[in-house]
Amino acid sequence: MIDTKALRSRILDLAIQGKLTEQLESDGTAEELYQQIQAEKLALIKEGKIKKEKPLPEISANEIPFEIPSNWKWVRFSNVCVIINGDRGKNYPAKSSLKKEGIPFISALNLNGKSVEVDDNLLCLSDEQYERLGNGKLMKDDIAICIRGSLGKHGRYPFEKGAIASSLVITRFFTEKETLGNYEMLWLDSTMFPLEIKKYDSGTAQPNLAAENLSKFLYPLPPLAEQKRIVERVEEIFSLLDTIDKAQEKYSADSQILKAKLITAGIQGKLTKQLESDGTAEELYQQIQVEKQKLIKEGKLKKEKPLPPISTDEIPFEIPQNWMWVRLGEIMWNRDSERIPVSVADRKKLKKVYDYYGASGVIDKVEEYLFDKRLLLIGEDGANLLSRSTPIAFMADGKYWVNNHAHVLDCYIENYLDFVMYYINAISLVPYVTGSAQPKLNQDRMNKIPIPLPPLAEQKRIAAVLEKLLGTLE
Repeated sequence: MIDTKALRSRILDLAIQGKLTEQLESDGTAEELYQQIQAEKLALIKEGKIKKEKPLPEISANEIPFEIPSNWKWVRFSNVCVIINGDRGKNYPAKSSLKKEGIPFISALNLNGKSVEVDDNLLCLSDEQYERLGNGKLMKDDIAICIRGSLGKHGRYPFEKGAIASSLVITRFFTEKETLGNYEMLWLDSTMFPLEIKKYDSGTAQPNLAAENLSKFLYPLPPLAEQKRIVERVEEIFSLLDTIDKAQEKYSADSQILKAKLITAGIQGKLTKQLESDGTAEELYQQIQVEKQKLIKEGKLKKEKPLPPISTDEIPFEIPQNWMWVRLGEIMWNRDSERIPVSVADRKKLKKVYDYYGASGVIDKVEEYLFDKRLLLIGEDGANLLSRSTPIAFMADGKYWVNNHAHVLDCYIENYLDFVMYYINAISLVPYVTGSAQPKLNQDRMNKIPIPLPPLAEQKRIAAVLEKLLGTLE
């Protein structure tokens, strides 16, 4: 599968370095654009529409992170835009006074990286509250950036009127607003922007960035015509990547369906040929019972209550004649008593050496191990028992630790573990799971699950065929 997320990131970095587009003499220079912006800012200051800013420090050679084309210019961020803080005065609205209708009052919760999401998190001001605000009023196409908490989270404002929470700032252009804003959005999404944040982040427990420091961020400024071409080129490439994403999503969905069909066919004996030389499942079953009695006599296994016979209505599908239906507990050896949970706090103190398994797989590492054998783990509790977003059954190998959220199953015939894993992942566990708020597959119910038992040789063939076929779909 192609990592389109990484490709997008790389494309954005190339874009703001001038490596996606050709530099044309007819574009003029970024210096000319810069002077035009300064002239317009000065005019707005004289008209009282914006405040005069403090002079920003000169850009030194050792600050520059990469080379840009000769007709571009390195500037400080607020050299090309105006940065506007949110209101923090006595007229700042209390959250309890905000409503679901009115003039949008946006916070980081509403920013999605592109625009403002209109959902249950969007709160609004009344006309009176909006008029009382002394600062932080949004205009259409302004770009809002979070400077406290979710540092750098941003979005373009799509409405005519609005306001920002004090954790955000507004960045606004007064000339060529659409073109300059489009290019700024690319810069915000590039890897350069978070690196600039890292240089100035003054927060400790709460990430924090002063608007004054945001003003100082380095900004690679191309000529206006090239900014348009850069945005168009990025959109063109991203459109191709969107097509790849859709194709990969379809392939992933189709492959999951195919995987499920292959596993179902495998556990029903439809992927392998039944050979007379394999013997019968009945013979294998009797061997298992002999081995089981031996372990009980040796004190390695406790004697269990007999499991009820399998009724006809419990059998979900037909199996080959030399197979047989058994209860899971008749052929598996449960080792749950050997599990030991370790709290998150205690795990933080341990060296990270061996895998630590929970209900859905490896969740951490610890410095010691409980098991040193290939065993089957089956999730014991959690929503995944019903949602099946990850496999319920999975193999653990080598040295590892298991907590009390996964059943640990051994078998008198090791190769059968793979078959059981495929089977458990293919069937619905709803009839065996208790609870809805806190789903649980307890040991007693798990032991009663009916499962087909093929002859040992065929089990090996089924596992080999499935491993090969499923591997081609990864």
